[in-house]
Amino acid sequence: MINLAIVEDEDSYAQQLTEFIQKFQEESGNYFKVTRFSDGDEITNGYKGQFDIILMDIEMKLMDGMTAAEEIRRLDQEVVIMFITNMTNYAIRGYQVDALDYVLKPVSYFAFSQKLDRAISRIRKSDSKIISVEMPSGVKKLDIDNIFYIESEGHNLNFYTSAGEFSVRARMADFEQQLSEYNFFRSNKGYLVNLKYVDGVENGACIIAGKQLLISRSRKSDFMNALTDYMVGL
Repeated sequence: MINLAIVEDEDSYAQQLTEFIQKFQEESGNYFKVTRFSDGDEITNGYKGQFDIILMDIEMKLMDGMTAAEEIRRLDQEVVIMFITNMTNYAIRGYQVDALDYVLKPVSYFAFSQKLDRAISRIRKSDSKIISVEMPSGVKKLDIDNIFYIESEGHNLNFYTSAGEFSVRARMADFEQQLSEYNFFRSNKGYLVNLKYVDGVENGACIIAGKQLLISRSRKSDFMNALTDYMVGL
């Protein structure tokens, strides 16, 4: 099931796109759950990262599609965004939000079906392992391979990733369980580390991204065994 959003303020175009999707579904065997939004602010308000593909009109009354796409990209790096427009001068700004393509009005089924097929291919090519992290502003999708380590600090968790650092209010135990099958190991009470990024072990600590993260004495043997198993399996 592919979750697809149509963000279009004109009912006639929204209906046409819905009919095209139904036709494409019958021809391709792909199944869609389609959700319609009438303006950019509707989809961004409480966005939960639930969509695989977003068809976004650019010109809308309250929040234009480009602004909505920028807000969505802050939370969701994976969703495929395709703009619906009768103007091609948005191409440069489209690259800034990693838009896959443009559907030009008036929309023809043949062109639309080709672009939709391309969007589905992008979804299937991505073999990234994604987790969702609850943020005050919504849900952030995070590629597991980009996480260096997670640090527990009071009631907060600090995520150290290749894209930077951020903090959320959460329990370490929740993420330890989610990430255990992806070569993450609890080196001590305060750190959950990605074994992929361990550059070495010295003085009772593992080195990740130039930082020394303490390995507790009680976990040292298990940590070294887990690291060895990971390296052997590469």
